[in-house]
Amino acid sequence: MRLRSPTRTPQGPVMDAVLVAASLLDVWIHDVGTHHPGELATALLAACALVMRRRLPLPTFLLTLPTALFTDAVFATLVALYTLASRTHHRVPLAVCALAFAVCDLTWWSWPSPEFTDLDDRQALIPISYSVAQATAPLFLGQLVQARRELSLRLVEVSEAREHERLLVAQGVLAKERAQLAREMHDAVSHQVSLIAVRAGALQVGSRDPEVKEAAATIRLLGVQTLDELRHMVGILRASGSRPTELTPQPSLADLDRLVTGSGIDTDLRTDLPADLPPPVQRAVYRTVQEALTNIRKHAPGATATIRVHQRDGTLRATVTNTAPSRPALSLPGAHHGLIGLRQRAELLGGTVTSRHLRDGGYELRLELPMDGTP
Repeated sequence: MRLRSPTRTPQGPVMDAVLVAASLLDVWIHDVGTHHPGELATALLAACALVMRRRLPLPTFLLTLPTALFTDAVFATLVALYTLASRTHHRVPLAVCALAFAVCDLTWWSWPSPEFTDLDDRQALIPISYSVAQATAPLFLGQLVQARRELSLRLVEVSEAREHERLLVAQGVLAKERAQLAREMHDAVSHQVSLIAVRAGALQVGSRDPEVKEAAATIRLLGVQTLDELRHMVGILRASGSRPTELTPQPSLADLDRLVTGSGIDTDLRTDLPADLPPPVQRAVYRTVQEALTNIRKHAPGATATIRVHQRDGTLRATVTNTAPSRPALSLPGAHHGLIGLRQRAELLGGTVTSRHLRDGGYELRLELPMDGTP
């Protein structure tokens, strides 16, 4: 007989103890101790056997069955039959067990010989009906509890399946949106940046002014780098999460020199940090300097910048300051999310980002992080 594995809940041992106590009370009520010692032994065995009803329901029922043959204290047998019915799907063995209980309940084993119910007597229909009802009640109740338990599990499975289906639908919609965004980026942004790089290259070749040639070379270099990153981002968007993809080769402190050189700003860069800093800390420093240089180009043209990156007492400090602009600022579009993103990144690493205007018309951006990059 294939039995269901027991359901282990914190209330299980408490319930078992209550049922054992109720069985002992049933033995005391029926005054089994005043009869043959064997009757008391079977009744106590049936009560104590209930402690293993969850793990071994069939052996538990077999141990409690003799008490129905020798005594009227059948509470333990009924509990064992209910437990067995709630943990097995085989109907035939359950019917056999219920029939065995009914037969034992109709038989009185008086020491040393048994007494059987006289089936020819019409009055015998009453005890027979009572015994059959006693046997079938826990049987049906156990099967009902089992059906309810399985229905609950099925409902959980259906709910999980629907949630998974909703997730797949959401992922499909996201994939379509990402593919559309990738097409727009490729068709619009990529075209414009390519055009800027080509025009800058033509200006670099055709101009005789060294400053103009240098500026054109810088513009062309930045355009090529932007195209490379843009192509990588388009590839990520088209992948739609189907395979692991790195967002881009992540920058580190070793890339600061290249960043400053390509910025087109007169910058004094000084760093004294070790090369083995955690990658998130290095990226935070790089992105802070990058955002500061971008803001200088947009809002303070002609200004010079000073970048200081150092450590003290386990804290990393990166400070970018610029002088007042020497030319009017150009009106350029912006989402004003740069500093917000820097502050959020710093907070995730347990640090802070602060900014302030200087008295001489300049501006200062400061990043402070723990060296290990943990909050």
